[in-house]
Amino acid sequence: MGTDAPQAPVKILLVDDQPGRLLTYRTILEPLNETLVSVNSGMEALKRLMADDFAVILLDVNMPEMDGFETASLIHQHPRFEKTPIIFVTAVNVTDMDRLRGYKLGAVDYVMVPVIPEILRSKVEVLAELHRKRRELQALNESLAADNQALQREKAAQLETLNQSLREANEALALRNAELQVEVAERQRMEQQLRDADQRKDEFLATLAHELRNPLAPLQNALSIRRIGLDGHADPLQDTMERQMYHLVRLIDDLLDVARVTRGKLVLRLRDTTLADVLATAIEIATPAIQTGRHRFTSILPTDALPLHADPERLAQVFANVLNNAAKYSDPGGQIQLEAHREDDTAVVRISDQGIGLSADQLDTVFELFRQVDTGVERTRGGLGIGLTLVRQLTEMHGGKVSVTSPGPGKGTTFEVLLPLCNSTKPTDAPVPPSPAKLPRHRILVVDDNRDSADTLAMMLRVLGQDAIALYDPLAVETAVDNYAPTLAFLDIGMPGRSGYEVARALRDRHGDTLRLVAITGWGQPEDRARTREAGFEAHVVKPPDVDAIRRILAGHPLPE
Repeated sequence: MGTDAPQAPVKILLVDDQPGRLLTYRTILEPLNETLVSVNSGMEALKRLMADDFAVILLDVNMPEMDGFETASLIHQHPRFEKTPIIFVTAVNVTDMDRLRGYKLGAVDYVMVPVIPEILRSKVEVLAELHRKRRELQALNESLAADNQALQREKAAQLETLNQSLREANEALALRNAELQVEVAERQRMEQQLRDADQRKDEFLATLAHELRNPLAPLQNALSIRRIGLDGHADPLQDTMERQMYHLVRLIDDLLDVARVTRGKLVLRLRDTTLADVLATAIEIATPAIQTGRHRFTSILPTDALPLHADPERLAQVFANVLNNAAKYSDPGGQIQLEAHREDDTAVVRISDQGIGLSADQLDTVFELFRQVDTGVERTRGGLGIGLTLVRQLTEMHGGKVSVTSPGPGKGTTFEVLLPLCNSTKPTDAPVPPSPAKLPRHRILVVDDNRDSADTLAMMLRVLGQDAIALYDPLAVETAVDNYAPTLAFLDIGMPGRSGYEVARALRDRHGDTLRLVAITGWGQPEDRARTREAGFEAHVVKPPDVDAIRRILAGHPLPE
């Protein structure tokens, strides 16, 4: 049979009680040049099946009188149609039990309405071609059977040898097919294990970052108490501890951010801003690292405003990470330069250093998660290998691009960030910081099962001139409120036996809005803040709490998110 001979069309049965859908199916499937037969009920489908042979049946699940499942059951009870493939079409979400029922009745697939033409057409095309191949195979088998009979009469011995050869080939093919099925199943199992491990890794990072915040909270509280007690006097030890605390919090924030990005949970808070404001913030963040390394830092900035519609905090994090990276991987006294300019509708920022540089292989992998440039045993440079990963991901979330070049090891590195500009030139006003005027006095209840966190926060509040007591048992909150009559309560969220959400709802039911509630928690994602608002909290503070955030709450100012 020649390969160029035209193929005869096969018949496709379309079963649906809605004429509009039948017309849709026809429109989608007509390019296949097959014979399309439409009926509007299960009974009509059974009648047509008794008269014709169909390659595939497109069957609506929800039909009056006889639904798709009943129709499929009757079709496959007949020996002649038990192997006829059925594609169920449904406009409603089916449960796993419905799917299992359909597959037991012989369904090969499900298609949801609205139908995606390319998907439906490709599924039907494959089944039609399989049916055509089966017909060709059946005709070929019949021809071979006739030839075999002739050969049996003429050359019985030769036929036996040939049959034996064919049997051995079939056995070898069956054995190989079985081996391939085992290999495919094993590969699918390994792929699923990798996906599960990746998901567990992301969940672990998020949980680790949250759990690390809890022991940092009393440390930050103690540092804040000590800072307040200094009353503006210089203390190098205090500055050192605060710098190291800031570094710890940044590492934890990076862990949380990379976990959110990889899980698709990081939300940008977009507003109008300028590149100058973003870079100023980034430089301020990176200045301690640059000064610690005694590096020479220069910046070349454009004179005109470069407007952006972006999340300024996240973009500042991008450039601060690159600057910190330059400071970290440069020898003391190195040169670091930041240069920004406009190219058409794009802002271009280049950050160059004279540090350890990158090899050609490292240029391809430097943005990968947990990738370390300094892999020596000493690891003098430090870091978790996630800062540049966040740089790339946050830049791409803003519709930008980031790239890196280096002449080679020991010859420095240049990072280039491209960001789309917007038309607006008026940045959104930043939140106004609270006035340093004397804070109003409150009676405050601090509830946290971590005694150190509760005690240090209550102590910091008392240093700020407040009346504050600590409570460690969430089950005793109502009694404490009745006895102490606080006007403000700080509640930890993750407490054993009774969560902060439950405590907040109970207090709202009993006291309404007369008692202000503030959530203190290690979780700070948008969905966490939304949940605390729903529970009745008026503010959400992420551990470790910043003293300025506490002052804002005491002064009655809203907290920026």
